[in-house]
Amino acid sequence: MGLPESPLKRTLTTPLLYFFILGDVLGAGVYVLVGQVAAESGGAVWVPLAVALGLALLTASSYAELATKYPRAGGASHYTTLAYGPFVGFFAGFCMLAAGVVSVAALARGFGGDYLSVFVSLPVALVALLFLGALALLNARGISESTRANVVATVIEVGGLVLVIGLGAWVVLRGDGDVGRLTQLGTAEHSPAAAVLSGSVLAFYSFVGFETSVNVAEETRDPRRSYPRALFGALATAGVVYALVGAAASSAVRTSALVQSSGPLLSVVEVAGGVPTRLFSVIALIAVANGALLTGIMSSRLAYGMARDGLLPRFLTKVLPGRRTPWAAIATTTLLSLLLAVTGDVAALASTLVLLLLVVFFLVNTAVLRLRGDAVPHDHFTTPTTVALLGAASCVLLATQIEGEVWIRGLIVLAVGVLLAWVASRRRRK
Repeated sequence: MGLPESPLKRTLTTPLLYFFILGDVLGAGVYVLVGQVAAESGGAVWVPLAVALGLALLTASSYAELATKYPRAGGASHYTTLAYGPFVGFFAGFCMLAAGVVSVAALARGFGGDYLSVFVSLPVALVALLFLGALALLNARGISESTRANVVATVIEVGGLVLVIGLGAWVVLRGDGDVGRLTQLGTAEHSPAAAVLSGSVLAFYSFVGFETSVNVAEETRDPRRSYPRALFGALATAGVVYALVGAAASSAVRTSALVQSSGPLLSVVEVAGGVPTRLFSVIALIAVANGALLTGIMSSRLAYGMARDGLLPRFLTKVLPGRRTPWAAIATTTLLSLLLAVTGDVAALASTLVLLLLVVFFLVNTAVLRLRGDAVPHDHFTTPTTVALLGAASCVLLATQIEGEVWIRGLIVLAVGVLLAWVASRRRRK
């Protein structure tokens, strides 16, 4: 059966969607947060990365069903509105939108960290302004242009990760590494079990890029065929690459050195030698920029979809003539990310992001079951009921591992979301 008509242009093919997801997943987490994961888990960084992949696949399966059943911009907000009504729909959309804005802000700060300092030292505010402004212009130019740029950037960033894997292996083979660190699970603060769970919370950030892709399902030519293949293929690819990168970094560089660096993979390059640090820094900067671009695309499409559903101001539905991109939503989300980038830090922003996403993922995993009786006039992917239930349970489990300080910040954001959802629902009733 045919798909519903859309004011957005359907241009994404399976390969472009695959690279979209892979580029977003690989775009920042492993380049920036490996050291933070090591601080929680110890030298066995690959363990929480593998656990986080398994947990991400559970929720990804629910997204695959909903994105092919309802291929519309708006993603989680649209799904939960259908399942629970506009109040929960607005709340989920607000959390997702806040998470996207926070993620772009974190990546803007990561862009101005150790990787950029190899070339030049600039104020964070200036870097964030120039960085986010350039990404917004590319986003507004068009989804095809953005995703083609993503293909190039993804190839480069995967090449950089393959380089790290090779350099880590070289350090071990020449006798300067220590593969024994790969079995060191736990820290002075965490038992092995607690280390896996707390490390998985941060590692989860490295895989959550998959949820951004549901917001471009409306711009995909054949979502039923393309989306599940691109989604699971990209996550599997990212999982293999992440495990190898984590093993390479941990075996080549002391855990304490990884923990102290905001550019942990640059430490592997420096220890190995033979590769200019400037070259690898360029690769890392491209990876971070690519992740920010794709998350910015998600945030703007989500804001556009929520506004079209009447959950946000109608102004955000304005589309550029000819280009048919949501310029008002792009400008608004970019401005919010800029404000956060100049007032926060990477670790705090990343942890807050994970908490917000866990709330959204719990709602999505339960919404997929609630909407099972809703028939649509086209074929779609169906996830097993057990997988959806395990996905919801995994969100609760990970939420218990988030630190109290992060919960305080997160609860403030969630409270704002509840208040705005109440206001939006009253406006809709009137």
